[in-house]
Amino acid sequence: MILPVEEFAPIIILIGAAGLDYIIGDPWTWPHPVQIMGGIISRYSNFVLPRFKEKWPRRIAGIILGVGLMGGSAIASWGMVQLAMLLHPLVGIVASAIALASCFAARSLRHAALDVLQPLQNGDLDTARAKLSLYVGRDTDSLSEAEILRAVLETIAENTTDGVTAPLFYAILGSCIPGVGAIPLCFAYKAASTLDSMIGYRREPYADLGWFSAQFEDRLTWLPCRLTVLTIALLSGKPGYVISLCRRDAIQDSSPNSGWSECAYAAALGVQMGGKNSYNGVIKEKPLLGEAKQPITPEIIFQALNLTRVCILLWLVVGCLLVVRALALIQVISY
Repeated sequence: MILPVEEFAPIIILIGAAGLDYIIGDPWTWPHPVQIMGGIISRYSNFVLPRFKEKWPRRIAGIILGVGLMGGSAIASWGMVQLAMLLHPLVGIVASAIALASCFAARSLRHAALDVLQPLQNGDLDTARAKLSLYVGRDTDSLSEAEILRAVLETIAENTTDGVTAPLFYAILGSCIPGVGAIPLCFAYKAASTLDSMIGYRREPYADLGWFSAQFEDRLTWLPCRLTVLTIALLSGKPGYVISLCRRDAIQDSSPNSGWSECAYAAALGVQMGGKNSYNGVIKEKPLLGEAKQPITPEIIFQALNLTRVCILLWLVVGCLLVVRALALIQVISY
């Protein structure tokens, strides 16, 4: 019996979104959901901060912002998908795949790395530093070639989780729940990630306003991060070594997630990350992650990008199998 395309919709959406991100990515001239989220966060912050000066009023305002933006993003995205489905199931599937692709950043991450590597390999340090400044928060004006390469590798390692595997995790989870789908949970996570990147700081004026968002995003990312670390460890061919180094070094990092993902890549590639970084002229010492068996080179960066690509592909295959299994089980139970 030939099943209607709607029954395959969750799988088509996941594969279609991953394919769109791989082929097209996020064109800078296109409107993006994160821009809307960022605009809301910025306007809300500009309204709250001058009016509330005390700790708990700001924290309560931050909770309202976090819950409101995450819940609003989930509901609005779900509503748009339902409207598209009412027009025609194929319209809904295509719209869902496009919307979900906007939550993934695999191609953007690769583009950022290559954007910095190209002038660096041509010996143009000044251009490489300028390009790097577009993608990282640290000061780049005086970075050496080795420091630039470390910054690129750290960006790949950290943002693989935040920008790809965590959104994919929530897309797969949502796809396993009838009536929910990939989009709402993924958009809610993207809202949490955007909140954390914009106001999730311990410094003023965001320490209290962004407190809830930072804590909540850490918890949402915890499981996808550990699963990413496990995947990288398995793909490296030396899972025991990678996990042992993560347990030794990653716990020294103040972040409950980024240190783990960075350490997993460092251990898998035989390099060391962490050390001194400068932020607005202030030196911050980050723990050393991994063992420096070899220096970080452009070839190591390409190996990291390939590791990320295989990790995503593996997650996509396993995720689709889980979705098929979950929906089949639910169908059996419903009978």
